[in-house]
Amino acid sequence: MSAWITSIEGTAAGHQAAMFLALSAAVLHALFGSLQKGRLDPWTSRGIMDVFMVAMAIPVVIFLVPAPQGSEWLLLLGAIPIHFAYKVGMAMAYTRGAYTVVYPVVRGTGPAFTVLGAWLIFGEAFTPVQLAGVATLLAGIFGLALYNLRHIVVARETLVSALAFAVGTGALVALYTTYDALAIRTLPNPFTFLAWFFLITNLDFPALMVWRWHRLPLRPNGRDLFRNGFLGALVAYGSFGSVMLATRLDKVGEAAVLRETSTVFAALIGWLVLKETVGPRRIALMTLIALGAVIVEMGG
Repeated sequence: MSAWITSIEGTAAGHQAAMFLALSAAVLHALFGSLQKGRLDPWTSRGIMDVFMVAMAIPVVIFLVPAPQGSEWLLLLGAIPIHFAYKVGMAMAYTRGAYTVVYPVVRGTGPAFTVLGAWLIFGEAFTPVQLAGVATLLAGIFGLALYNLRHIVVARETLVSALAFAVGTGALVALYTTYDALAIRTLPNPFTFLAWFFLITNLDFPALMVWRWHRLPLRPNGRDLFRNGFLGALVAYGSFGSVMLATRLDKVGEAAVLRETSTVFAALIGWLVLKETVGPRRIALMTLIALGAVIVEMGG
């Protein structure tokens, strides 16, 4: 598999595979976000997901992938504080706002910063049509944020802080996307980065989960918590693995923008599964976000 991935880098087949992977990541990440937010405490949900991610990674790093060498360890270790800050930001936002309020802003803010980072670090340039697509996407994102600010009634008292955490976390999404793309492109075997990443960056939140568990006024059912954690870990492997392979195969900026069509899937999940009110105006704004991503892809 690793040899096949490296053989199609920078080719037409690689571009098509990257597009498929980025869109797959969009669906899976929307599902992952709903599992973390869901009906359980977001900190506890993420902690148990991380426990399962570590457990799944251990046999892979022992038996299936080579160990990182020399400076490759520094790249892996550098990912730890970035992803820890991102996970804290997501949990802070989710505890203050509804899923369909927080998620689109977090995931939509990221591409603007990622496009800039891809230009500065990887020398990627967008065409005028693609830049128009990014502008369309951002118009949908911030239109959605303004609509929520004016009309949302549930958790109104914490809405401003939820949006502030969402925007800040979106910047962290761009940071980890750019950093991880650099790392996965540097290591000869992309699966070495992925497997070791899932092992070492998911050791922190389980400790926070234990600390928070003793302070929860109402603790979740153990069976529900473990089922949520196991499913979340599987989805995380698919989501993160897909988008990181996409950034190895093709342009980082395009992969990041396509992934953020997840906001449309988030709206559907929030409405159908979490029973959150969406409404036609918010659906229209979320569709605008997806349209921007399509323009970026078609304008390349």
